Amino acid sequence: MTPAQQPLTYHAFVELAAADPAVVGLVLKGSHAHDDMTTEHSDYDLYVVLADGATTDLTRFTGHRTPELDLVIISLTDFRAAGMPGFERYALARARVVLDRLNGGIAQILAAKARLDADEAFRDCGEWLDAYANSLYRSVKNDRDGHSLAARLDAADSIRFLLELLFAMDRRPRPYNKYLEWELARYPLPGWDTGMLLDAAYRISGTGNVPLQRRIFAYVEAAARRAGHGTVLDAWGEDLDLMRP
Repeated sequence: MTPAQQPLTYHAFVELAAADPAVVGLVLKGSHAHDDMTTEHSDYDLYVVLADGATTDLTRFTGHRTPELDLVIISLTDFRAAGMPGFERYALARARVVLDRLNGGIAQILAAKARLDADEAFRDCGEWLDAYANSLYRSVKNDRDGHSLAARLDAADSIRFLLELLFAMDRRPRPYNKYLEWELARYPLPGWDTGMLLDAAYRISGTGNVPLQRRIFAYVEAAARRAGHGTVLDAWGEDLDLMRP
């Protein structure tokens, strides 16, 4: 294989992009942006942020994807909007700045993605709390009625909504499952014991343990009411009795 045919490497591309004045930022996301999370299979996921209206030959790499390097070529305006809201938000919230030609502007954009504003967080909490209560209620009811598979599936669903809720209450995007333990080890959720929460998530999602689901709900109900979400819970009426210890 001649040098011209060699696959494009991360370091070679960074050097190429850094020399192009149309590039205002380079942002690395994924495993390489999380300490101690890379494996032999980890590739580099890189956002290439272009000045609005700029022209550059780098656009020929749009959609570039190899076992070593995935590229997203994006304008500055579109980069500001990426993940706001959306699945990419957590990835960008914990991304690393490789190049910032905006005097810290790229870093500020990432910081904004890492922090939900107060109104957004309150609205999201109400929705996630209701979804969590719904799955929990269905799990407990199905367990009571002898539908063991349904009960376990609903329990697993409830953990997804619970995590969304707890991170929204701290005004943070929920981490992907791969990074949940990494995130909590470095940035614990206020008021929650990390070991207890992870153990509960593991046991509930695996077994649908009803007494444990109810104990966790007691913590959640107290926290949600302190945060001003009592009306969401009260709308469940007497069905709350089935969820409580």
